Amino acid sequence: MKKAKIIFWITTILIFLFEGVMPALTSQSELAKEGIKHLGYPEYFGNALVVFKILGVLVLVIPQVSNRVKEWAYAGFAFDFIFASISHFAVDGIGFEGFFPLIVLLILVISYVYHHKIERYKNIAL
Repeated sequence: MKKAKIIFWITTILIFLFEGVMPALTSQSELAKEGIKHLGYPEYFGNALVVFKILGVLVLVIPQVSNRVKEWAYAGFAFDFIFASISHFAVDGIGFEGFFPLIVLLILVISYVYHHKIERYKNIAL
């Protein structure tokens, strides 16, 4: 159980940093705005995405949030990473920019799997 919690928290904190802290701190920079424009999205889309990312990571790290809401957050991040990858491949071709969201998706999947392992253990312990 201890191993599962460690793996869960490491992967979830990585998602928290990549999808919550970094966008919150850098979303209004010129580089971020140019990145959104480069992919063909309007600036307001980037702003909305940052708001939902911050809300999503809060849902993942706050233990009191219901599992049903956490499922939606995990699904939202999965869609975000998949479509970010597709956008980069479509605009930039095959390159690291297209694969990076898939790497983060793998980290998200590990967090998801270990979240369920911990929840299953809690249910057995009751």
